[in-house]
Amino acid sequence: MSVKATILCENSVFSNLGAIAEHGWSVFLETEKGNYLFDTGQGLALINNARVFEKNLQGIKGIILSHHHIDHTGGLLSALESTGSVEVYSHPELFKESYLIRGAKTKFIGIPHRKETLESAGAKFVYNTDFTEISFGMYLTGEVPRKNEFERGDVDQVIMHKGKFVRDSLLDDQSLIIDTDNGLFIILGCSHAGIINILDYAIEMTGKKQIHTVIGGTHLGSVTEEQRDKSIEALKKYDISRIGVSHCTGMTASTELVKEFKEKFFFCNVGTVIEL
Repeated sequence: MSVKATILCENSVFSNLGAIAEHGWSVFLETEKGNYLFDTGQGLALINNARVFEKNLQGIKGIILSHHHIDHTGGLLSALESTGSVEVYSHPELFKESYLIRGAKTKFIGIPHRKETLESAGAKFVYNTDFTEISFGMYLTGEVPRKNEFERGDVDQVIMHKGKFVRDSLLDDQSLIIDTDNGLFIILGCSHAGIINILDYAIEMTGKKQIHTVIGGTHLGSVTEEQRDKSIEALKKYDISRIGVSHCTGMTASTELVKEFKEKFFFCNVGTVIEL
């Protein structure tokens, strides 16, 4: 399968007249089997940037949501206003009540729209928890097994459960795997499952070790220094041709990844185009 990916939402934008940045993530995918939207950003940049880069949301075959957080789902209603009736692929925990607690501040970070509102706008939700083929050569990981000892995730992301805050294990975190002639193309959301866990699972489920390109949020910006260092060290064992980080990777981790991957590394910001 061949694929062209254009970044519509990300934290930064360079030299793209009229495009805007926001803390979020969205990728427009053009494939021989149809076009898809992976995540929708917070909702401020998506429609503007789709117009700037001449990406027509009408007629897309589906919207894929990596997880429930607002910076990936906030633009869903705006997208539906352009697409009309369309399948929306997500984990069944999409609408859980989710918060970020840091210091004395508690902030709601879940999807900002009600299920009924989205369905009225045209969303046809397709839920999955398992590894699922959504189109020829395109796979959603579903729930990624957490196998290694060092990718522990965040302790400050919680959900409301029976009137109390409990840690959110973020089992809904999933990534998209596209099987191309040049190797696997893996699109991350925020890697809450751990980027190493995700890559291991992609290899296990596809039976293919060659990874041509990895893009998206690695979530190495807010984890412990130990987890960041061990994750970057573990990344070196894979057969990766290109790695384009963004969103929640953080500058410290990005700097370290540049040192390790050199010419294989690139910043994956608004307007970046990847073709395989």
